[in-house]
Amino acid sequence: MGRMGHIRQYPLNAKRYARSMHPMHPIFPIPHKDPVTSFTRVHEQQGKATPMSHEETQDIQRRTFLKAAAASTAFTILPAAAARGYNANSKIELGLTGCGGRGVWIARLFEQHANVKVVAVHDYFRDRVEAARRTLDVDAARGYVGLDGQPEMTQSPLDAIAVESPPYFHPEQSVATLDAGKHLYLAKPIAVDVPGCMAIVEAAKRHNGKLSAWVDFQTRVDKHFMEAARLVHEGFIGKPVSGQFYYYCGRLNKQCQGDSQMSRLRNWVFDIALSGDIIVEQNIHVLDVANWYLQEHPLKAVGRGGRKARTDVGDCWDHFAVVYTYPDDVLVDFSSGQFTYGYDDLCMRLYCSEGTLDSHYGGDVSIRGKSNSWPGGKTNTIYQDGAIANIKLFCASIAN
Repeated sequence: MGRMGHIRQYPLNAKRYARSMHPMHPIFPIPHKDPVTSFTRVHEQQGKATPMSHEETQDIQRRTFLKAAAASTAFTILPAAAARGYNANSKIELGLTGCGGRGVWIARLFEQHANVKVVAVHDYFRDRVEAARRTLDVDAARGYVGLDGQPEMTQSPLDAIAVESPPYFHPEQSVATLDAGKHLYLAKPIAVDVPGCMAIVEAAKRHNGKLSAWVDFQTRVDKHFMEAARLVHEGFIGKPVSGQFYYYCGRLNKQCQGDSQMSRLRNWVFDIALSGDIIVEQNIHVLDVANWYLQEHPLKAVGRGGRKARTDVGDCWDHFAVVYTYPDDVLVDFSSGQFTYGYDDLCMRLYCSEGTLDSHYGGDVSIRGKSNSWPGGKTNTIYQDGAIANIKLFCASIAN
């Protein structure tokens, strides 16, 4: 409630940005003995929450900040042409970290639509590990539990790991995956702050040409979104002028009651430090498309939001309103809410000098213009079809 009406203005240096995304309160203890990430972390030390030292959180200048913005959205494939010598008949052995509903669903899609066998699973909670292990027919010895379980799984015999854990843990788990010589399939968002994004990007660069890294954005592999982007890039309806992007949906379900650390972890989607807030964890779907359509990243942003309709769990805001300024003074107004009743829509609308591109995640994608129009098509099954397409492309990059 105390954050109601707070104004967020960017660009910021990475230190201030990271702190704005990570409120200074105690967070889940994660292993610090192997500092594979450079993102700002909060830990308990003598009963007080303390940030990393100044030396560990060096300021990132504007250019690097914008690179990080790119990293947090469309993190593209790194071909694995030199990796392991797979052939078309080799079954990829996959590990899963994050055994919630989507994690297990993704793992099943891997087995159903690619030449993959899930051989290991990991989660902080034993009940989720056991449920996933039974569903995926994983040997009892390959079920890994707790914070120490993830590095144990990473070092075990595997070809690839699907990271479907809360975003707070993505940098450490993703970097460890790549540095262990495993291919990485990563849920969006890749991290909750700029240093976390850059940690993963730098790890991917270290293994470029040897390992594959893929982020599961469904719009990027949907034929209608891809064609719409191509037409805009070719000037089909002139030059971009402004954009209207929004993401409104109903509230998510609580996984448990209470305010203990274990409850926080099970309810991570409502926790700013663990999820990055709804603008990072969910709204990134439409913000990534804005960057894609415009082939740019915003130079600055000013916005506000608050916590009015959903105050019974966590500390995430339930609504945002932000104006992003892109190069050539293209303004994109963005808003979102995660509490609405009776009206859900993920809209990505770009107004150009000669027409308008109107696209909806799970709805219609089309272009209407002064001289040129395009009927487009429907994306009603994008949630599953996009995930399947990403899985197939990821596995093909490993095999080829």
